[in-house]
Amino acid sequence: MPSPYEAVSTYFCAKDGNRPFLMRRVFAEDVQLEMVVKTEAISFPSSANGLAAIEEILCRRFANDFENVYSFCLAGPTAANRRHFPCHWLVGMSAKNNGVIRVGSGRYDWYFSSDARCLVEKLIITIDEMQILPAKELDRIMSWITSLPYPWCGPDEAVRNMPGIEGLAPIEHYLREVRSIAPEC
Repeated sequence: MPSPYEAVSTYFCAKDGNRPFLMRRVFAEDVQLEMVVKTEAISFPSSANGLAAIEEILCRRFANDFENVYSFCLAGPTAANRRHFPCHWLVGMSAKNNGVIRVGSGRYDWYFSSDARCLVEKLIITIDEMQILPAKELDRIMSWITSLPYPWCGPDEAVRNMPGIEGLAPIEHYLREVRSIAPEC
């Protein structure tokens, strides 16, 4: 039986690797996406409806702008998360046009169908922090990001070998403050 763990893992493979066809294994045809962006460092539409829109926004357009994308859930789902899986996340990536790096963190709220397919019916992505770092830091950032267990990584693991780059301080603070989030009943 498919599970939240499998759905979220497949989502990261689809988004980070620019594989839109995999989104069909994750999302219901009439999926609803909400984006809550609390930073000026990146922009997304505030909402989208339907699988085709998700494929376009979270895969194709994203891949047009970014490369070297690594996304992580900072907690894994349990049996209690069969219908709702809230978790914090971390992402690192570089811009294709100028090599500028973005490192961000926030929260996902995944809502799954009650049937055996366990497809995502609604996804809320909150972007709490997004830092822009110079392209010259690519090696340091990617050495750190690629050393983390992909795509499931605890916040303590994420900060353990984080490079001492001033621009990462808000991300480090965020990661040190995150706590588990209980699912809605």
